[in-house]
Order: sequence, then C-alpha cells, then structure tokens
Amino acid sequence: MHAILEGCIRNDQKCQKVLYERYYGYAFKIVFRYIYRYEKVPDIVNDGFVKLFKGLKTFNKWESTNLEASFLSWLKRIVINTAIDELRRNNLMPEIGNIDETIWEHTTDQASADHLLRYKELISEVKKLPPAYRTVFNMYVIDGYDHQEIAAHLGISVGTSKSNLFKAKAYLQKLLTKEAQQQTGHAIFRQR
Repeated sequence: MHAILEGCIRNDQKCQKVLYERYYGYAFKIVFRYIYRYEKVPDIVNDGFVKLFKGLKTFNKWESTNLEASFLSWLKRIVINTAIDELRRNNLMPEIGNIDETIWEHTTDQASADHLLRYKELISEVKKLPPAYRTVFNMYVIDGYDHQEIAAHLGISVGTSKSNLFKAKAYLQKLLTKEAQQQTGHAIFRQR
C-alpha cells in the first residue's frame, strides 16, 4: 500500500490505476448513498479520485499502524465532500432513480447475505427521505460525522443538523413501522 501511494504522489499512472481500480467500488457505494442517479455516480467518483490524486501529498497518516484503514477514511471523506458539492450545485434537489441491483456484491454466506439484504432495505428506505434529511442522516448515522462537521459542510446551523437528523429518524421509523405492519398483515392474511 505504501509503495502504491508513493507512486501516486510521483504521478505514476500504473500506481494510480491500481489504486483507482482497487477502491473504485468502495467509493461508488459511498457516493451512491448521497446521489441516487446511477448514471451520475461514476462522474462524481472520478471527480473524487482527481481530488485525491491532487491532494495525496497532504495525506498525513503514513506512519499509522493501519495505513489502509487511514487511507480509506481519508478517501471516504473526499468522496462524501465531492457528493455534497454536487448536491449543493443542484440545491439539494432530490435524486430520483432505482438502486441497480448489479452493484451489490453477491455472497453465498447466509449471515452475509442477510446483512446485505438488510443494508439494501435500509438504503432503499433512506432514499425515500427528503434530500436535506437524507444528507444529514447519511453523514451522521452512516458516515460518522458529528453535527458540528455536518453544519460546516452543508452551511447550516448545528440546530438544523440535529433537527434534520431527528426528523429523518422519525420519518424512517414511520416508514419501517408501516412496512412491518403491512408484512404482518400479509402474513396473517395468508395464514387464514
């Protein structure tokens, strides 16, 4: 990993290609949580990698015990910021589109398959949130930003960030409760 990153700093195209191909899927999934138009995501991911390659000299975690984990955290922040910039350019307009099932990894392990199914269901429900709620929810719950960071990134107050998170959670709870009631109703109906 260290050699690949050093090669990228030297603008070695082979190293850049290796890094890009290795982490493209990771970046894609992160951006897709913010931008639900499948056709727009690759452009945003590519913009994120351009920013990464330009700013790699500022990456300051070379001596960390887990270089790859530190790098992934840094990459995650870059692609999230790139996605947020895109949302800002569009005034947080809702992104409409379906989740393309081919982007999810296939697994034969039942526990992993169950986890993947729950993740897909959660993302499907998160996509129904209004854009401002969805962005704050993604940043706080999924990506681990605190309200101060969210406020700074989105140009909103900390109170607005907290309010949007509260409303997003309430909205999701309502959606999930409604869905659970519908499934329970269908199950009872089938048993009769």
